[in-house]
Amino acid sequence: MTAWVFSLQGQVHLVGAVLVALGAFHLVLPRLIGWPEQVARMAALPRQVAGAHFFFIGLTCVLLGALPLLLAPELLAGGPLARALLVAETVFWSLRWLFQFAYFSPALWRGDPPRTLAHAGFCLLWTWVAGVFGLALHATV
Repeated sequence: MTAWVFSLQGQVHLVGAVLVALGAFHLVLPRLIGWPEQVARMAALPRQVAGAHFFFIGLTCVLLGALPLLLAPELLAGGPLARALLVAETVFWSLRWLFQFAYFSPALWRGDPPRTLAHAGFCLLWTWVAGVFGLALHATV
């Protein structure tokens, strides 16, 4: 079991499971970050757009996680479709990694221990996710 977890296929499966869980976490995340109170003060159109975007971000995490969770052997077998999906996953999650540093202001987490811990955790998460997809892509070329 331990060897499988550290194999590329095991890591691809594990990344998929974590992404599905992250997508499901979007069901409770708004309350954890105090979003309902802030969004309630918005006008109807921006409030509805924000809600729709938040829903689709969660759904995207679930769907992008379901692929490696359910189809890891097929993704690692290569072929044009598998490589295209791995390129898409690698680019998507690498850009998310970049946003963690280039978009989110350090003022949001500096000096706030729980947010600093969350920031560090997400830095590690996006590094691992993008790295696993990058390694999987490299293995299929």
